[in-house]
Amino acid sequence: MIQLQAVTPENWRPKLSVREDQRRFVSDSAGILARAYAYRESRSRAFVICQDETPVGMAMFYDLPEEQAYNFSQFFIDQRYQGQGIGTVACGVILKMMRDDGKYNRVVLCYVDGDDAARRLYEKFGFRLTGESDGDEIIMEMDLR
Repeated sequence: MIQLQAVTPENWRPKLSVREDQRRFVSDSAGILARAYAYRESRSRAFVICQDETPVGMAMFYDLPEEQAYNFSQFFIDQRYQGQGIGTVACGVILKMMRDDGKYNRVVLCYVDGDDAARRLYEKFGFRLTGESDGDEIIMEMDLR
């Protein structure tokens, strides 16, 4: 069972990493926590993704009021657990959390150009390209309704 655990003093240092060839696409755990702190006034929420009680990844999102949207800012699954469908389930759980929160009806995110696995995952959930980019980051969005 996939569940999200809010980052706490007890779980903030999970031993998680992605493959070497994926490191240019995602932040590590420390980067996610730093970003969550930087966006704390935008209701940032950082999570350890667990399969049962085992940490398998991390994610983070925050409010983007100027866009009337959530920013699904960070997401990764540890290299030991990739290819098992965990990312798909976890993404669904995170999007459900946003829907249940109900503040916005839209989600935006960026993925790094060349990260085709991320693009395919997000498209599976209905994210679509906006035609915009920020450097090498490709912007996608989806409606939560």
